[in-house]
Amino acid sequence: MKAYVFPGQGAQFTGMGKDLYENSPLAKELFEKANEIVGFRITDIMFSGTAEELKETKVTQPAVFLHSVILAKTLGEDFRPEMVAGHSLGEFSALVANGALSFEDGLRLVSQRALAMQKACEIKPSTMAAVLGLADTIVEEVCASIDGIVVAANYNCPGQLVISGETSAVEKACEAMKAAGAKRALLLPVGGAFHSPMMEPAREELAAAIEATTFATPICPVYQNVTASAVSDPAEIKKNLIIQLTAPVKWTQSVQQMIKDGATLFTEVGPGKVLAGLIGKIDKEAATANA
Repeated sequence: MKAYVFPGQGAQFTGMGKDLYENSPLAKELFEKANEIVGFRITDIMFSGTAEELKETKVTQPAVFLHSVILAKTLGEDFRPEMVAGHSLGEFSALVANGALSFEDGLRLVSQRALAMQKACEIKPSTMAAVLGLADTIVEEVCASIDGIVVAANYNCPGQLVISGETSAVEKACEAMKAAGAKRALLLPVGGAFHSPMMEPAREELAAAIEATTFATPICPVYQNVTASAVSDPAEIKKNLIIQLTAPVKWTQSVQQMIKDGATLFTEVGPGKVLAGLIGKIDKEAATANA
């Protein structure tokens, strides 16, 4: 079975999507439509902006979404997903690719999500950190032992977990992780504590936007971050998408479930090759490709 996976924030690079824009009339049309929807020429930043400009959350999230979704649309008849999944922001790309969301609605939601997360980040100092070389259960136990808010946020692959929360609590947790035997525990250059309770104000704001958006029955199941299971019911997809901002990304568990359910080839659609790399670490037998 063909599985398509879509990357999240962090996969962006200067020049992303430029070849699509220049070589495909459909891509050019969609990129120009996107410029109108977001209210600024996001294509200028994607194609020739600095890394600093691309790193702004209000730019990064729609940029990665656009690269992924437009690439999927230019594949035409070759794009026939039997299951899809996306890492964090990538879940929105996956939902447009499998027909649950329109291109326009997906982009609007992603732009609103980015701005809501930005606002939530400004309320209180918060951050994320990568923990390498510890079992998931130990990471969870260490987080639970720390005063303040710090939680497991991204289950990326066995031995690679990202924690998220208040800056002071994350720093304390990093020291405790090293003491517990972690190979590394290092702060990430992110704007705030994504996929943690710190995102509650953003969740509330995005919930209203998601509720007001029409979701269709998709052409194939989406393996959602929150459940790590196949979902096709539009009401359930909406509910999980709202919870996603404050809940962990169960990427390891999602990939394992997709393999169990018959995935034979994972194709990454979008900038970079991060997910293909993670999938190889989750299951060494898994076949991966890049669109």
